[in-house]
Amino acid sequence: MVSRTDYLDKLRKWKDEKVIKVITGLRRCGKSTLLAMFQEELKRDGIEPGQIISLNFEMLEYEELKDYKKLYEHILQHMQPDRMNYVFLDEIQMVPDYQKAVDSLYIRENIDLYITGSNSYLLSGELATLLSGRYVEINMLPLSFREYCEMKGGGDKDALFASYLRFGGLPYVAALNDVEDKIDTYLEGIYNTIIIKDIELRQQRKETDPSKRKVTDLTLLRNIALFLANSVGSPISVKSIADYLTSSGRKISSNTVNDYVEALTEPYVFYPAERYDVLGKQLLKQNRKLYIVDLGIRRHLLARKNYDLGFSLENVVYLELLRRGNTVNVGKAGRAEIDFVARHGESLRYYQVSASLTGESTFEREIAPLRALKDNYPKTILTLDRFTTGDYDGIKVINAVDWLMGV
Repeated sequence: MVSRTDYLDKLRKWKDEKVIKVITGLRRCGKSTLLAMFQEELKRDGIEPGQIISLNFEMLEYEELKDYKKLYEHILQHMQPDRMNYVFLDEIQMVPDYQKAVDSLYIRENIDLYITGSNSYLLSGELATLLSGRYVEINMLPLSFREYCEMKGGGDKDALFASYLRFGGLPYVAALNDVEDKIDTYLEGIYNTIIIKDIELRQQRKETDPSKRKVTDLTLLRNIALFLANSVGSPISVKSIADYLTSSGRKISSNTVNDYVEALTEPYVFYPAERYDVLGKQLLKQNRKLYIVDLGIRRHLLARKNYDLGFSLENVVYLELLRRGNTVNVGKAGRAEIDFVARHGESLRYYQVSASLTGESTFEREIAPLRALKDNYPKTILTLDRFTTGDYDGIKVINAVDWLMGV
């Protein structure tokens, strides 16, 4: 087990604060383990076991508590009235109308509340309205490369990175020690579980939210997932997906495509990066990019042994920038594109990503958009080669593996 230090730090920061801690992220990315680690830390800090109430709604023994009224009563019955109670509700989206129980628990004085969910709908609709300003979201991703190396026990970083690109960073996958057939079986199970359970939830929501149209065609959903996985790092639109499906012999409306893309972003399989006009200082509505949450899942979907190293590296960098607390956009400066514009508070940084810069034309192509920017924000090119690293008139070229390790 690897300590998810960055996420634990965030939970420590918000402990005992009057906000609901909402941990979101892909199924099996480590949310339940994170809660278990934090609960053990609470005990070491002197919190009595009786002050901790922990329920995981994927476990059969809590099936009857999926009635939100029974859930609320259960927690009240197990609370210690004269002490702070730490309540952990794992995969809360499996409880219909859970927001009613969560809101009632929130207003009690002696409850510090933590909930997890594997679907972004958790923080939309009625819950968002009820709890506006009352929660903080901690979005959890699979293992970073630094965490992956820690779990593997160290070794040659470049060799480990090749494995990380191939098999991804889901914690259990990392523990399988690159046994390919086991990894493929596990990833197939994860993907199918995500899709099937998300569809079930979506059909349930249809009863209360008419805007959530049903997603019932698993073949269509998989075809769109394949298209998005194959298009990582490329601008896409609903129209481009519809055109692709039409060329494959299936005519489909843009509204339907949009519903199915939403069904893949809601369970955190894909993360959107909107385009940002660096010169005009505004977000653009068209041709965003979508990055996949884990390259192991991508390899499983595409079923190819070798593919676009540059786009895979770009995907890793995007996720790492998110982990480091940035809002990440794809930059547009005139006709030029900047891979990432990362904003953190008042700070802003520009990033280009290229597998190699050893070719002169490639070097000039990657550095030119950064040179054209006239502001003083930091500008960085991340690459896998170690021959071109250095400082070029204030533009830093850094080895991507070293950057991921925090060197």
